[in-house]
Amino acid sequence: MRSQEKPVAQLNGTRSGKLPSALCALLGAALLGGCLTPPPAVIALPVPEETRPQDARTFIPNVAALPFAALPGTTAETDRWTGVLDGAAYRIEVPRNWNGMLVMYTHGYAGTGPNLNVSNPAIRRHLIENGYAWAASSYSKNYYDVRAGLEDTNALALAFNGIAAANNRPLHAPLKRYIMGPSMGGHIAAAAVEQETLATAVHKVRYDGAVPMCGVLGDTDLYNYFGAYQMAAMELAGMPATSYPVPDFAALRQKITDALWTAYPSATTPRGDRLKAIVMNLTGGQRPIFEEGFRVKPLQDAVWTAFAGDGTINGVLTRNIINTTGIVYRFSNAGAPSEEDIAFNRAIYRIAGTPEANRPRSDGMRWVPKVHGQFNVPVVTMHTLGDLYVPFGMEQLYRRRAMEQGNDKLLVQRAIRAPGHCDFSVAEQAAAFQAMADWEQKGIKPAGDDVLTPAVVADKNYGCNFTNNTAGKDDLPALAPTRASLPACTGAQNR
Repeated sequence: MRSQEKPVAQLNGTRSGKLPSALCALLGAALLGGCLTPPPAVIALPVPEETRPQDARTFIPNVAALPFAALPGTTAETDRWTGVLDGAAYRIEVPRNWNGMLVMYTHGYAGTGPNLNVSNPAIRRHLIENGYAWAASSYSKNYYDVRAGLEDTNALALAFNGIAAANNRPLHAPLKRYIMGPSMGGHIAAAAVEQETLATAVHKVRYDGAVPMCGVLGDTDLYNYFGAYQMAAMELAGMPATSYPVPDFAALRQKITDALWTAYPSATTPRGDRLKAIVMNLTGGQRPIFEEGFRVKPLQDAVWTAFAGDGTINGVLTRNIINTTGIVYRFSNAGAPSEEDIAFNRAIYRIAGTPEANRPRSDGMRWVPKVHGQFNVPVVTMHTLGDLYVPFGMEQLYRRRAMEQGNDKLLVQRAIRAPGHCDFSVAEQAAAFQAMADWEQKGIKPAGDDVLTPAVVADKNYGCNFTNNTAGKDDLPALAPTRASLPACTGAQNR
């Protein structure tokens, strides 16, 4: 039971000649007896949790859009059910030849609008043709509300049998439950199998395996990256930040991009080249397809739009979570920090944030569930190499956390040669899911990529082993031309 929370002072950022301590090591070399009646027991009452802007927002399930048709081009017969559960819309599909296993699909970030929509899994065909049932929730809230997404997904998983019975198809409880999803859905899928989630969730579900795709595997560290990118861009553009949030950042954006690009975002100025070097190192280091990803306008726009926030993740938190005090900015990607690296790290403004902005709650999970690497089921991830929005470096952070917890033997990661965010072919997603399922069901551990060794990640053929450029009938039309423009693999598997 939580005692009354003490006020936490807002920490100020710094801009001085002193390095934050977290960087110094790296850049400089880490009742009375008898018959007396006892007093009545004191009953401690729960302390109400604070409210946040997200709690006051209203969202509406888009019921009219819920019905969905049988998948064309398949002989698999299914039952399909839709409805609303605790404010969240849902879709469920169960093959007539159900194999007894259920896959919970978690959609990605759906913006800040009021309407709640459900997304079908991209690998729907693979699932139903292999006998898997699947279910997907719209979640009861939009915005980056991972807690709502996780609780609503778990609630739907627990309601699966009741919904089936209400639709005149009594089913036994699932023999296995798996969870998978992209982006914010990848954050949900990874957090769903964490020990902290199992201990603190209101709706508790023990999944047997997970497939987070292009996931926010560093939880709030994603926002540290956004803050670091913003501070670096302003510093290099000659408009250094002196406070955070940055006043009138939207008005400054054009001046900053004009200083760093000759043609945004395809051609950089010399100062923009230095920014590109920093961003490469912030997002995972030297690797193939980074250059192509850096030039993807929707991703750059998404990142720059994120800069205009105040660190509360649009009111999902009540205080600033961004902390760049431990960020090491590098222009070089090998060897000891250069004099230029050291000077830049001394000069740049540091965002300190509020340590308790995402503290444990007394009423359930944290507002942004953590991904500590504390899991005990098979996890297979995949990530595109050029992604700047949820960068490949999330995979490296996840691997290190799993290693710290002694769980890295349960983690397999795959790199995909594509420049966009979650820019996967259906074949790549189906292969990752099946690899996890075969591992969990048959004990066959799948192959994966080394995400930590710089020389391996920098190799020109990195990501070739699990990239599948074959566009299937369920792929978006844009897949083939996007993949065709990328550097070809040589001397390695290339489908």
